[in-house]
Amino acid sequence: MAVAHLLLQHSVANAARNRVVPPAILLILQLLCGALGADGATSFRFTNACHNPVWVGALHGASSPPLARSGFYLAPSATSHLDAPSSGSWSGTFWARTGCAVDSATGRFSCATADCGTGDVACEGRGPAPPVSLVEVTLAAPGSGGQDFYDVSLVDGFNVPVRVAPSGGGGDCRPAACAGDVNAMCPADLRVVAASGGGVVACKSACNAYGSARYCCTGQYGTPAACGPTSYSQVFKSACPAAYSYAYDDASSTFTCSGASSYDVTFCPGS
Repeated sequence: MAVAHLLLQHSVANAARNRVVPPAILLILQLLCGALGADGATSFRFTNACHNPVWVGALHGASSPPLARSGFYLAPSATSHLDAPSSGSWSGTFWARTGCAVDSATGRFSCATADCGTGDVACEGRGPAPPVSLVEVTLAAPGSGGQDFYDVSLVDGFNVPVRVAPSGGGGDCRPAACAGDVNAMCPADLRVVAASGGGVVACKSACNAYGSARYCCTGQYGTPAACGPTSYSQVFKSACPAAYSYAYDDASSTFTCSGASSYDVTFCPGS
């Protein structure tokens, strides 16, 4: 890429000194620079800062191609990578599954939180069962100059703290995170307790728990003007001010960046 850009700069300098560079050569060099600049597809780097293992889930949007893996094991302190497609825009979600094991009788794999229901580590196009902390990403097409959008969503509840942070790029490019432990302050009627009788392993959203239009922002509450925060969503917002706490919580919860080289997703970033 550096060679192509230097050639282009040299050609422009020649033109500035009245030494004309043929338009066809300039076009070839410009196309070469653009193509080389788009070669490095945005990648995702996953880090497990939790004290226990997690099983990462990945789901592509309806109009986006799947990534190389839709689920994988991530030990404590371990990292892993996934590449985004090298052309076209892409959207998808990532999450951590916890308390996973294989049933010795059936051979099926399942998780205590955020299970995707395939019976396997791979999620294969299936999303997580709530409650779940979600990382949502929409990438602009490489080389387009468009903005990426990303956020952490607790609209479907919470299971583990998570942060997504762009590397490189221009614009605001701040991390989006829910680093607080919502499970520690989860209202009693929203708690999910471990089957073994242990502590709280996840916190439902009020929509998950009650299914009412008011909590789910549907029906007569299906507009931003009609559906504001509730006492339940404010519990999530107080723990994680930069995360979505209900469907229309856009003002403080959507983040943008242009041309990021990678996105770092960290589970339990405050551990």
